[in-house]
Amino acid sequence: MNKKVIFPGTFDPITYGHLDIIKRISLIFDNIIIAIYCNSKKKTMFNLKERIKLIQHTTIKLKNIKKIFGFNDLITNLAKNEKSSILIRGIRSISDFEYEKKMAMINKNLNPNIESIFLFASQNLSFISSSMVKKIAIYGGDLKNYIPKNVSDALYKKIKNNT
Repeated sequence: MNKKVIFPGTFDPITYGHLDIIKRISLIFDNIIIAIYCNSKKKTMFNLKERIKLIQHTTIKLKNIKKIFGFNDLITNLAKNEKSSILIRGIRSISDFEYEKKMAMINKNLNPNIESIFLFASQNLSFISSSMVKKIAIYGGDLKNYIPKNVSDALYKKIKNNT
């Protein structure tokens, strides 16, 4: 299907859960945009340039990822600018679903052409979140089941440099 889709998120850092969704949508869509939310009020561990680099490195073999960039706007405005009407959202839990359902309704209200497609996290990855990964790393835990090695190396380096 030659539709342009947007997978938005903070990706601080990218996890195997994110990568699972990206790989699965790459089997369905030929033109994928990964839009990294950058809000100056939200404290992230990695700056935008670092998050872009980590995502580029971990998705390099997926040829249908056409763009990876940051944004600080309504996702509906981004979708309009990118000429896309499809947003991809990952769902790990019922609470994620409730939140994403509300967001989908707001987005639809802002732009009636927007469709949100929800993909449920694979069962073995449904408990992984970037915030939990950061907590594990801060206390020196093993991250091999949660994030790729290049990401864990960057995360441990970031923590070491910030202490």
